[in-house]
Amino acid sequence: MAVGMLRSIWSYRGFISGSVKREFQSRYRNSLLGAAWTVLNPLAMIVVYTVIFSQVMKARLPGVDNNFAYSIYLCAGVLTWGLFAEVVGRAQNVFVEHANLIKKISFPRICLPVIVVLNAAVNFGIIFGLFVVFLIVSGTFPGMSFLAMFPVLAIQIVFSVGLGVTVGVLNVFFRDVGQFFAVLLQFWFWLTPVVYPAAILPASVQPYISWNPMFPLVAAYQDILVHGKWPDWGSLFVPAVLALLFCAIGMRLFRKRVGEIVDEL
Repeated sequence: MAVGMLRSIWSYRGFISGSVKREFQSRYRNSLLGAAWTVLNPLAMIVVYTVIFSQVMKARLPGVDNNFAYSIYLCAGVLTWGLFAEVVGRAQNVFVEHANLIKKISFPRICLPVIVVLNAAVNFGIIFGLFVVFLIVSGTFPGMSFLAMFPVLAIQIVFSVGLGVTVGVLNVFFRDVGQFFAVLLQFWFWLTPVVYPAAILPASVQPYISWNPMFPLVAAYQDILVHGKWPDWGSLFVPAVLALLFCAIGMRLFRKRVGEIVDEL
């Protein structure tokens, strides 16, 4: 079945690439600066984080003697969390939002989550590329350990897709699922050490933070980009297993219910 899905995706690659392109263009339609906003928006965010936190607020990261350490820590967490939140947030509503398209046009429904992931990847690639330029210019590029970003990113994307498709299919039949998950994402963000170091948490709380699958992923990015070291690969075992588990659950749900999705919508 997985091979069949991949063949369907490949057969409709034109439809997928066209949809990604149209969504990217529509985001800045009727805008004077057009696609320039794809650079200006993330650039403004990086400047705010680096200037405000490192120069104005003089924020420092415990144990790191670098003026930009907290800014890099913050960007590493916020950017990677943003990718996760965009994929799962949009995937949970992807079938509901495209109800008219699903009813009117015959195409493999699995293309919709693929379009969501590719759109999120384009947005992430632009903003993270600018962040990498900042790291190089500021002399804080982590070096060879940067290569560890790719397997960590792969685990995160698989986890995001699996969770997003699972919630997306359930949301078609039980609309409260989407509402609940949107609220959960807000709590999940603050329960993950994205804007604060895990070390500042009370000792009684720290053992429980390891139950959060996003914690080792975000920590891995921060280890790479802030400390310039390779991540703790052992800590990524649970997120990797959960990623495969959610993908299996999501694909099984999708295959069993794809015929009912049209009727339910």
